[in-house]
Amino acid sequence: MNREILPNVPKPHIRSTDTTPICSEKTIVFLSIIILIITFPLSIWFCFVTVAHFQRIVIFRLGRLRKGGVRGPGLVFLLPCVDEYIKVDLRTQSFDVPPQEVLTRDSVTIQVDAVVYYSIRNPLDSVIQIRNVHESTKLLAQTTLRNVVGTKNLMELLSAKESMSRTIGVILDEATDPWGVKVERVEIKQVHLPRRMQRAMAAEREAEREAQGKIVAANGELEASRSLKEASDVMRGNPMALQLRYLQTLNSISNEYNHTIIFPFPTDVMRRMLGK
Repeated sequence: MNREILPNVPKPHIRSTDTTPICSEKTIVFLSIIILIITFPLSIWFCFVTVAHFQRIVIFRLGRLRKGGVRGPGLVFLLPCVDEYIKVDLRTQSFDVPPQEVLTRDSVTIQVDAVVYYSIRNPLDSVIQIRNVHESTKLLAQTTLRNVVGTKNLMELLSAKESMSRTIGVILDEATDPWGVKVERVEIKQVHLPRRMQRAMAAEREAEREAQGKIVAANGELEASRSLKEASDVMRGNPMALQLRYLQTLNSISNEYNHTIIFPFPTDVMRRMLGK
């Protein structure tokens, strides 16, 4: 027997529930209005709430979402004993992600902390879809930070913190979008290495600098030896150049050690003596 495969039915949205008040609720609302009229004008002071420009309020009447959903800014009317409201701040907020101990892909245990900037773009979703949007965003940021850092090597963490911050921000923004939250920026503040790893990396860097210094010194000696060889070839073909170099050497010695008497010996006489 062939069975018909039904498509996946999407989960019903909380906002789509029936908001039509039943008879008992209408009675309670009517009695509240009567009490308001009887106690007027004293009760009027409890019927208005001021909503700032950067705030919105979500009103519930006897547990049901009031028609119109989000109200504000300005002066909003509430029915005493029947309406209750939740204020939502739309300004950009931030929180620190405490240091998270993570094992990197190359098996190094480190601690990473960060700061997250976010704002609420949909006040109704932030109230209805989740119980505590701020605490949930913090917990999700900690989990996302650990998951992303765990897929990286240590050197990638130290050299590419900016790209990793953008990756974490994109993941957080997609995850918190059903809550009405917009993650604006994520910044990794510091990567804390173990003391033993810090000493090992410092020793490695020092060894690299020493090796580089030896290479530079060796290259300098090689260039100097090449220059001396070229100079000796020139002096060999020109005896007067050798004589001038001899006189320059005597001059420099006399300037540095002026208390010493030097008797120059002609090189041509020395050459004749060596020849004999």
